[in-house]
Amino acid sequence: MYDCIKIDMASFEDPEAAEKAVEALNGNDNAGKIIYVRCDQKEIERQAELKEKFQRIRMERINRYQGVNLYVKNLADNIDDVRLRKEFAQFGTITSAKVMTTEDGRSKGFGFVCFRSPEEAAKAIVEMNEKLIEARPLYVALAQKKQDRKAQLASQYMQRTSSRDMPEHRIGPGVNLFIKNLDKSIDDEKLREEFSQFGTITSAKVV
Repeated sequence: MYDCIKIDMASFEDPEAAEKAVEALNGNDNAGKIIYVRCDQKEIERQAELKEKFQRIRMERINRYQGVNLYVKNLADNIDDVRLRKEFAQFGTITSAKVMTTEDGRSKGFGFVCFRSPEEAAKAIVEMNEKLIEARPLYVALAQKKQDRKAQLASQYMQRTSSRDMPEHRIGPGVNLFIKNLDKSIDDEKLREEFSQFGTITSAKVV
């Protein structure tokens, strides 16, 4: 008869403490058995993939526009390309100014202003955001492509959900450890005691 393989778990408050526990205990002998300790790879990999995707898209945008393209929203219906350029011209050299319109030429209420330098664009954001033009407060910010916004929102969502209170088996990214092949005599308290030297443990559970 073979002994059942036990898969247990310890959750740390600090990801660095979890990494230390993995380095110190993975492969150790426990009552004649080699124990295996690893981080919750699924959660970590999802976080890393989202972060990498967001950073890649962000860098592509930065390289393309260098922080010079502004998104301007809440424009009055009578503001056209010429008026838009005129309103922002005081902040530097404008390479393009465009109010987005429908097929029949009506304004969609937003547009884009592209400056020659990031410094000029930054100054325009500070001075023009929430400024009243034709009795409407403008919204002015660095322009983002659709995929940029999606990646950013996804990243923000993952950060929010990982920080919420969750069941013991899903505390957060990088802090959950799976421990396999412990001796049958190990219970929750012994498991917590074994790992507590590495940092604050939020939960320790023998499954």
